[in-house]
Amino acid sequence: MADVPEITLVEAARVSCDGAGQIRGGTGFRPAALGHPRVYLQIDEKGYVDCGYCDRRFVLRNGPADGADHSQLRDVPSGASL
Repeated sequence: MADVPEITLVEAARVSCDGAGQIRGGTGFRPAALGHPRVYLQIDEKGYVDCGYCDRRFVLRNGPADGADHSQLRDVPSGASL
């Protein structure tokens, strides 16, 4: 079985990620200090983008990847910027 990334549904095609949020496989939250530098990512026509630091996947709500089987989709890293 392929690993399914942590998925966050978003409303806008431009998102930021600092690695903070729910810990994969855990029940708690990690503060931003335990994450990574904040990066800004752009969702393209595929409807999703992956953070190059933490592998969190951002999916555009009602976009082409919303509701897809993400274990079958390849990683789409963005040209991240600080």
